[in-house]
Amino acid sequence: MDPGNDTSISGFLLLGFSEEPELEPLLLGLFLSMYLITVFGNLLIILAVSADSRLHTPMYFFLCNLSFVDICFTSTTIPKMLLNIQTQSKAITYAGCITQMYFFLLFGGMDDFLLTVMAYDRYVAICHPLHYTVIMNPRLCRLLVLVSWIMSVLNSLLHSLMVLGLSFCSNMEIPHFFCELNQMVQLACSDTFFNNLMIYFSATLLAGIPLAGILYSYSKIVLSIHGISSAQGKYKAFSTCSSHLSAVSLFYCTGLGVYLSSALTPSSPSGAAASVMYTVVTPMLNPFIYSLRNKDIKGALKRFHVKESKN
Repeated sequence: MDPGNDTSISGFLLLGFSEEPELEPLLLGLFLSMYLITVFGNLLIILAVSADSRLHTPMYFFLCNLSFVDICFTSTTIPKMLLNIQTQSKAITYAGCITQMYFFLLFGGMDDFLLTVMAYDRYVAICHPLHYTVIMNPRLCRLLVLVSWIMSVLNSLLHSLMVLGLSFCSNMEIPHFFCELNQMVQLACSDTFFNNLMIYFSATLLAGIPLAGILYSYSKIVLSIHGISSAQGKYKAFSTCSSHLSAVSLFYCTGLGVYLSSALTPSSPSGAAASVMYTVVTPMLNPFIYSLRNKDIKGALKRFHVKESKN
């Protein structure tokens, strides 16, 4: 087929996880359960923090934003996958695929930036406790979130526009359960040099720099905790950032593992299964990480439950 720009593209086929029909009811039940847990778990965090004035602090302001982004992040991929399983269809329209890719990149980038901002918040709280309220004022908190949104929007918009400029030929099968950027670029029959260049550049810039910022913040935190004389003081300081450290480790370890495996075995069905770790499992576990290991959140959830029971 002529590799020229095919303007008659109607859509793609998302191959998903399995070609065996008998596994589809199991997959439907599993992913529906995980999606509902993710949505209600993160929504509960947002409601509990919003309803408790004692949690109207920078740390929980960022946590509410993270919970909202996690709901959106999961909602960009799982509902379409569940619909395809239910209707026994693998199709997704061209416009739907580009839209899904755009929002996946947007909310994935926001997750990354918010975890970095939260690391900075913990750094200020532990290393500069006397100046915490002055440094982490409401204006700065809103500005940090706004800048994160702007950078994420620009990044996802850039990649989406570049994919729109590609031409696609006869092979319209995506070996994934959603329209992932790398898979889309690999399907193109036009020159993808600049697309791949921008993928590597943005990955280095928008993932490497935030990760470096997180590592720097925690190196300072560790040094500050090491300088505390009492064991109780060390434990209290560490407990304030243990939940965030767990979330960061889960996000980066799963994401890095997926992309390393996909680099070794491109277009492999196992890559789609591995992607579940950071697209579904990580957003689902974040509410448990922040609630089970955080006394303030557990207290807010109890008060929220009591208040709703009385009403």
